Amino acid sequence: MMILVSYDVRTETPAGRRRLRRVAKVCLNYGQRVQKSVFECRVNQAQYEALERRLLEEIDLNEDNLRFYRLTEPLAQHVKEYGVFRAIDFENDSLVI
Repeated sequence: MMILVSYDVRTETPAGRRRLRRVAKVCLNYGQRVQKSVFECRVNQAQYEALERRLLEEIDLNEDNLRFYRLTEPLAQHVKEYGVFRAIDFENDSLVI
């Protein structure tokens, strides 16, 4: 499944800035950054649950915001891109890790 992860972490304090870095690092392990606080992730159900659990361990529910959106397939019908960034095609592009 393809999901979109969006977050807003309060960064007025050093602890908030650390949380922001940790949240981004977790997201990078599951997908690609498409905007500063937005990631596209292709995951199976177990990976989705692990991602959600790890992010909930990092954020402060009293200060931060975390959202998950499941993208409806076929993506070509439901996702439009404009501008210079081009996302990785998880189906056809090869990804070197």
